[in-house]
Amino acid sequence: MSSVLKPMESGGKSILNMASSFALRTFTTLADLQPNMANLKIIGIVIGKTDVKGFPDRKNFGSERYTFSFTIRDSPAHFVNVASWGKEDYVRPLSDSFRVGDCVIIENPLIQRKEFEREEKFSPGTPSNYKLLLSENHSMVKVCSSYEVDTKLLSLIHLPVKESRDYYSLGDITANGHSLDGRIINVLAAVRWVGEPKYFTTSDRRKGQRCEIKLYDETESSFTLTCWDNESILLAQSWVPQETVIFASDVRINFDKFRDCMTATVISKTIITTNPDTPEANILLNYIRENKETSVLADEIDSFLKEPINLNTIVDVYTVKQLEEKASKNEGKADPFYGILYAFISTLNIDDGITKVVRNRCSSCGYIVNEASNTCLTCNKDSFQVRPVFLSFDMLVDLTDHTGTLHSCSLAGSVAEDTLGCTANQFLAMTDEQKTALKWQFLLERSKIYVKLVLSHRARRGLRVSILSCKRSDPAEASRNMPQQGHP
Repeated sequence: MSSVLKPMESGGKSILNMASSFALRTFTTLADLQPNMANLKIIGIVIGKTDVKGFPDRKNFGSERYTFSFTIRDSPAHFVNVASWGKEDYVRPLSDSFRVGDCVIIENPLIQRKEFEREEKFSPGTPSNYKLLLSENHSMVKVCSSYEVDTKLLSLIHLPVKESRDYYSLGDITANGHSLDGRIINVLAAVRWVGEPKYFTTSDRRKGQRCEIKLYDETESSFTLTCWDNESILLAQSWVPQETVIFASDVRINFDKFRDCMTATVISKTIITTNPDTPEANILLNYIRENKETSVLADEIDSFLKEPINLNTIVDVYTVKQLEEKASKNEGKADPFYGILYAFISTLNIDDGITKVVRNRCSSCGYIVNEASNTCLTCNKDSFQVRPVFLSFDMLVDLTDHTGTLHSCSLAGSVAEDTLGCTANQFLAMTDEQKTALKWQFLLERSKIYVKLVLSHRARRGLRVSILSCKRSDPAEASRNMPQQGHP
């Protein structure tokens, strides 16, 4: 492949040339785009990208058209959206051929004037009056190797598309609360933890995915960012916890009533800049490096194991049978559902000396650590720095009522401490007799239990159940609220 020469500055615009052994090819800059230009060659770095989507083809009944879009940049002031439409066997391989951060050459795109109000509602806002369209028959996209591209072009990946001071701190978002619900804003934050992607199939048999990221800054210790598209999930998987800062432009902020907190969501307008080269990002990066060891306080550790869900929002009472029926009707849905059970803990193996009840967890990410090495395989995978660990309850119990039994329900972290009335360290100091006595305080005693249920093909019966709260129930309340037949 040919190599890119150093850009020459002319009138504030970067003129990027690529030399080959046959000829010297000149690229048109995004600043110079005009309608009806022919034989275009444009070089730029991909700063944003959407997933491939299929739509019914109105002209050919029963068939689908496919599309995806991306955003390229060739200078600090100029970036433009590019869309591709066509058959799946053209669009999908094209999308798979490059990712965010790649440098690409686009040949013979069609230049169209942009309809700002309609298009920027769903696409990243750009300073250009135009957009580019790729045609299967006429256009071409080539990926350049990074060593062949001028470093000034590559460095644009670390430049946010919004003004570097135009963002909300996580503390500001939390403090403003409901007033920001539904707003689209910019966020500058550090990455504390990146969750595993969760894959699912919707009721109309479309594949989907979801990934949660925990962010933090000087003002807030834990804040959830959710990705629903594969492109942003792939980008997130490259982030190193407690070493990465992101500038996320145009994320949607919502109040999550179940968690009783504000959260952010990546949408089709969002462009995320990893480790932005700005004064504000450098200050935050220095902060997280200086506070790496001391940043995980007791209340932050607690947040790894106890979801901040407002129990007052959970009002539906179920029997075990009704929960299982609801789960079967929800097949294909990724979102969790919640309910209240008036049930007995029928299995609680805390005194047999065989079942593992207390485990070591990583203080950085909350994952259970490897027992042989006593180190976190997640946080220490790319680092020689050993992260501290802490003791936490992690057990499975059975819940039983007059309609059936929910097996292997998770009782962990601070919820387990609240339920048993002791810490993990206090539990380990107990004698076997004391553990047995503790167990019989709960067995066959009816409790009011708040549960979270998630469909999972890995779990027993395809259902993963987590206990959010377990308290001894009031007999009159249980009799009044416990459903008998049918649904609540």
